[in-house]
Amino acid sequence: MLPMIPRRDFLKATAALAAARFVAPLAMADDKKPLFEISLAEWSLHRTIFGGKLDNLDFAKAAKHDYGINAIEFVNQFFKDKAKNTEYLTELKKRADGEGVKMLLIMCDGEGALGDADEKKRQTAVENHFKWVDAAKFLGCHSIRVNAQSSGSYDEQVDRAADGLRKLSEFGDKHGVNVIVENHGGLSSNGEWLAKVMKKVNHPRCGTLPDFGNFRVSKEEMYDRYKGVSELMPFAKAVSAKSHDFNEAGDETQTDFLKMMKIVLAAGYHSYVGIEYEGGKLSEPEGIRATKKLLERVLGGLSKT
Repeated sequence: MLPMIPRRDFLKATAALAAARFVAPLAMADDKKPLFEISLAEWSLHRTIFGGKLDNLDFAKAAKHDYGINAIEFVNQFFKDKAKNTEYLTELKKRADGEGVKMLLIMCDGEGALGDADEKKRQTAVENHFKWVDAAKFLGCHSIRVNAQSSGSYDEQVDRAADGLRKLSEFGDKHGVNVIVENHGGLSSNGEWLAKVMKKVNHPRCGTLPDFGNFRVSKEEMYDRYKGVSELMPFAKAVSAKSHDFNEAGDETQTDFLKMMKIVLAAGYHSYVGIEYEGGKLSEPEGIRATKKLLERVLGGLSKT
């Protein structure tokens, strides 16, 4: 015969079990994070913005209300002269925060070659990026995306790009901002080369932004995109889901998104994957929605396995 439990202890145990019934499901819900989340790269709307149909200040609002996306990636070309304009940046942050939209990074172009063969020009390029690091910190972005542009032999470009990136990463570290490199033409589209650069930089603030489609090294050479993303993912702090055209089934015609996302997830990456539509057959809004739909379908399929 089991010993009798005092009524007071029995009531305590019953109350605890009842409370657990309500707490446990909530805890499980908090632990169930998606395999990845979806963000929107501003370049997806470059024709719309350059055409005067959308202002950079309203990008966050458009991302949320037009596409149901709550995280964005800026492009510096759309506010090139505003990097040091505190009033403008304050308004940009106010609008994004007001929409509940996260600002993830700023894609930076046109500030010089970080791997320039001329040491003085290389240093100037490094310093040209400082203002974007400051702007990223002000907005609450985790990174600025830069290019590893250089010249010279294969190994010379490794050394030169690594030198510029290391110096910029050291500056970024002081501000809590990462410096991430996209495969963006030239040797940077050679996954093996860029991975070698990352290893030579060897700084926790320096990483990559693997782009699914930017693997044209030259007119004659196209690097294997799946191999390239595999080589860059160990250093990834962001991912760009580049898209151009879609078939009737809704799949991207140049990239197998399911195969690519398996590579991304296998590297232990579970953060934001940014939509970057660059096609011409669909309008920019249609292309963004088609890419989002494809990523959501891939996410659904992977979540069931």
